[in-house]
Amino acid sequence: MRRRDFVIAAGGGIASASWLAAANAQQPAKVPVIGFLGGGGIAGQGAWAAAFAQRLRELGWVEGRTVTIEYRWAEGNTQRYAELAAEFVQRKVDVIYAGGSEAALAAKQATSVIPIVFPTSGDPVGAGLVASLARPGGNLTGLSNLSADLNDKRLGLIREIFPNLARLAILINAVYSGVVDELGEFERTARKPGIEIIPLSVRSAEDIAPAFEGLKGRAQALYVVGDPLMNTNRLRINTFALATRLPAMFTQRQYVETGGLLSYGPDYSAMHRRAAEYVDKILRGAKPAEIPVEQPTKFELVVNLITARALGLTIPPTLLARADEVIE
Repeated sequence: MRRRDFVIAAGGGIASASWLAAANAQQPAKVPVIGFLGGGGIAGQGAWAAAFAQRLRELGWVEGRTVTIEYRWAEGNTQRYAELAAEFVQRKVDVIYAGGSEAALAAKQATSVIPIVFPTSGDPVGAGLVASLARPGGNLTGLSNLSADLNDKRLGLIREIFPNLARLAILINAVYSGVVDELGEFERTARKPGIEIIPLSVRSAEDIAPAFEGLKGRAQALYVVGDPLMNTNRLRINTFALATRLPAMFTQRQYVETGGLLSYGPDYSAMHRRAAEYVDKILRGAKPAEIPVEQPTKFELVVNLITARALGLTIPPTLLARADEVIE
């Protein structure tokens, strides 16, 4: 080959290599996908999803541009969890965001590879989600909402309104994984002051009306163990509670915003914001096994004075003074 031909050929090769490098540089990076598995429905948990997405934006993840969030809602139907988790695994999402213990368990059974973050779980160790809070192990991490540990506080709030409380009904979802521990904890707490616990067990929305029908005249107040089924049907529960003139205590403010009497529990929007930070770390390379499970530090007491008046109740001023929000 003549020298001139060689130079031209070499120059063409360099130009081709440069063109390929430039073309490769222009290829858009793969946008990570988050599979959002909501235990309830968008009507009840949309605010939590919004808090999660907002925190991601603050951390630099713009939905539709630098991250994709695919939302699925189980609507309180535990049988849907496995189906939706399997869909995310088949979709090969980068992170599964599992709203609650049941959703996280279904995701864990579906994959041991894809990272899973749960924004709430009453007892993640007892539920088998993680090995320990400090060292989760495996592909799951998230936040614990300490649901059972707060029962002593909740019972104390109910007794401030009813100093002579003797019979307390507890509405539970029989297929909720944490119900046995939480009911047992509440019964132990109630045993000290001699309060009789009356369990009301349901498995679906259709069971709620008969449960209240069978409760008439048997209890002075009601405590509802929160889970996606109860959250999805909170308006129905409050309607029946008011119809039977039964003051109701809840774990989340959403119930009180739709007519419940009072609630005490973690700030769930804050927990979803914090869980977004977990997802951010994982998308940037952190491993779930090495991110400790956190417990909430912020709790809120919400009282609905409109409901109190409808039930003919007087809320002690000392309780109102401690409330984070009073609806009136």
